[in-house]
Amino acid sequence: MPAQAFVGTAGWVVPARLAARAPGPGTHLERYARVLNAVEINSTFHRAHQPATYARWAASVPAGFRFAVKLRRTITHERRLREAGDELARFVDEIAGLGDRLGVLLVQLPSSLAFDRAVAERFFARIRMLSGATVVCEPRHGSWFGGEAESLLRDLRVARVAADPAPVPEAAEPGGSPGLVYYRLHGSPRRYYSAYPPEFLEHLAARIGTAARRAPVWCIFDNTAAGAAFENALDLRARLAG
Repeated sequence: MPAQAFVGTAGWVVPARLAARAPGPGTHLERYARVLNAVEINSTFHRAHQPATYARWAASVPAGFRFAVKLRRTITHERRLREAGDELARFVDEIAGLGDRLGVLLVQLPSSLAFDRAVAERFFARIRMLSGATVVCEPRHGSWFGGEAESLLRDLRVARVAADPAPVPEAAEPGGSPGLVYYRLHGSPRRYYSAYPPEFLEHLAARIGTAARRAPVWCIFDNTAAGAAFENALDLRARLAG
């Protein structure tokens, strides 16, 4: 594995049919963390967790393992990045228990949220004040893929997700800050269900291997509904290691 490549899934469920690929005793997270080196915590989008919970998760994984944490929907979808400073501060305090295992803060935006330079600048500057974590954004409205939004994200050191399926063609490629590359693969053609075929994973491994020479690269499989994510992640990791 390239030193700067992080591969995992959205959540750390080990499907029963793939239990032999995550052998040994322990919790699902402990078994998962023996074979993959990253995970995206999506439950934070819906609800809060106690700091002690994050600390327990951090203590369950090896030193090189990293968590990405998805921001709460009250911040991104309800307040729509506006007047969210108090919620954001509470969120950052909650996840402090992850310590140095925290890798990335993920800001996923609703498809109806258009780019507003003033709102985006205030919001991401506030994150920078509150946390030293790397920040990545997954916008879904087409207005986020123009030159002005791209320039702002670069200036604020916010990476932009490369998503599949892509809501607009530009969304298929990583953007924003060059300090991080983050692939978020939701399953295609059937979102959340479809597994990615070997030829897709082979091409992806080549791209990640090249990009990881310059910056950290994350690849999170979100096609979890039928258990495809865990198998795809393991297969991609094997290709990178090989």
